Parts: sequence; structure tokens; C-alpha cells
Amino acid sequence: MDRPRVLLADDHADFLAVAARLLEPEFEVVKTVGDGQTLLEEAERLQPDLLVLDISMPVLNGIEAARRLTAQGCRAKIVFLTIYQDPEYVRSALAAGGQGYVVKSRLVSDLSLALKETLAGRSFVSPSVSPGKEEVSSPA
Repeated sequence: MDRPRVLLADDHADFLAVAARLLEPEFEVVKTVGDGQTLLEEAERLQPDLLVLDISMPVLNGIEAARRLTAQGCRAKIVFLTIYQDPEYVRSALAAGGQGYVVKSRLVSDLSLALKETLAGRSFVSPSVSPGKEEVSSPA
């Protein structure tokens, strides 16, 4: 069976490498990019199943990139992977078309689960961001 195809976008190359290694057993990481404009171009070219993007990126931030991708009819599921835990960022990211929101401090425990949940048509928000909110969360 084919592994779901993932495009990763973050302006920190070391972090991209860690995330790619973490996902590689279950997902095919088709490309990593360092800014939002390149994300738009590569998403159109590669047609991945999933996009994992940071909010703070040069040229075009992740939330604006997600808005543009959604407006263009991009079919890939969008999961944000960011340091921001403020509920306003979560709301903005989900309103821009994101189906998942993972904080970087929970990369190991949440990212793979978030991608699986979004592929299944469910949303995912890291539990540390939304305490008490009825979202899918990783098992205790």
C-alpha cells in the first residue's frame, strides 16, 4: 500500500530534517521547503496528500499560504506545526483551511497522529493548546 505523500514547510532546516525522519516510516516526505511562496509552487507541482507547515516563514507566512492554497482548490489536508500556543493562532490557522494544529513541543507525540486523523476527515489540535476542548487527542 502506498504511503501518504507529505510536503513539509518550515524555515528551520534542522527542524525539517527531524520532522521528516519522524514521519518517514509511515509517510512519504516528497519535499521540504523553507518559505511560503515555495510551498505554494511545490504543492501545485507535487500534489501531496498532506501539507505540514509552520506559521512563521519568510516571503509568505503559513496562514496566508494556507488561505491561498484553499482558495485555489488545493485538495491536500493542511496541518500546522508551530511554536504558537495562543488560541487566536489556532482559530486563524483553522479558519485559513487547516485541519490540524500541532505545537512543536509535541512533535513526537502528536504529528503522526494529527496527519492520520486529518486523512480520516477529522480535525486535530494538540491537547496542550486547547485544554478541556473536545478534540481528538493522543492516548494518555
